[in-house]
Amino acid sequence: MPRHVGMPRPNDRVIRKTDLLDALLHVDGDPDARDRVLRMESEFRDRIDIHVSALPTADAKFAKFYTSPFVLLIYSHHHHYSRVSEIEADILPAKVFSSMETSAGRMIEDVTLPIYGWQSVISEMHTANSALDGRRVGGNESFVATLKSGPRCLNDEMAENFADAVIANAGAWAAEGGGSRVDFSYGVLYGTQKQSNKKDWHILRNLREKVPRRGGEMIVDPSDRWECSFVLDGIEVGAAVRVGTDWWEYLGGTTCSLEVWTALIRACVLPGELDDSGHKYVISDLHEIVSMDAVPDDYNVAVLQRSQLPWLFFVARHFCDALVD
Repeated sequence: MPRHVGMPRPNDRVIRKTDLLDALLHVDGDPDARDRVLRMESEFRDRIDIHVSALPTADAKFAKFYTSPFVLLIYSHHHHYSRVSEIEADILPAKVFSSMETSAGRMIEDVTLPIYGWQSVISEMHTANSALDGRRVGGNESFVATLKSGPRCLNDEMAENFADAVIANAGAWAAEGGGSRVDFSYGVLYGTQKQSNKKDWHILRNLREKVPRRGGEMIVDPSDRWECSFVLDGIEVGAAVRVGTDWWEYLGGTTCSLEVWTALIRACVLPGELDDSGHKYVISDLHEIVSMDAVPDDYNVAVLQRSQLPWLFFVARHFCDALVD
């Protein structure tokens, strides 16, 4: 498929483990940051416990799993199964992962937005807020955001619908803040610009095409960038696509993503033993990702135990194109 004119060509997002460790030391020594981590940890744990209690259990009915018989048989062939009990042992964890994916993103939003001064928005259909998940008012400016859990959630129709929603509702969003400026973000909770299917950028392309037709004026064109701005009906609108760490830095500063990762790890991963240094992972590059070679022997922070540091690297890899020492 030909590349659309003006579509940005993102560079690799690289995260260095040494930078992560330095930032973690900063969070550990900052009372405000540490307080945010502990508050999020508590909220995450409470919500996760409620969520897990509602997941499929061993006495769940088969009809609720919506499994494909073709996939089950092909998977069984791949693993050389001969007994139904063998495939049954794989069905339940797969359903649990699927169920978590549908609600984990909303849980992350509901916990993190208030911590960093935003409000969660109940997106009622056919209202000005139906496209929003979060908002904040600052001065005479309204900050609004729609949030997606991953970088490949959009299709062409959805991208056009979001552009239409921005154009149609910018005035109402500005009025809620008592001003004449709106800052709209399409935020993605993890991933990178390079991992995106670029449908998110098409929100900006659609704005570029539609705003002049509505009598507005483009001020900043989105060609080769992940943002644009325009004036429509006296309202100045900035729109941006913020993927992964770009979203979290926008929400809460340079250590925001690290604070969220740390809180989640504390809520979800028990301190314990490290994998042996010679452990062979099935995923070929996982050993390099979680390697502790970059961690000094005397490295010590209170917010994470040493055995949880590989989990930090494991999580961070979802926010970059390369994780290096």
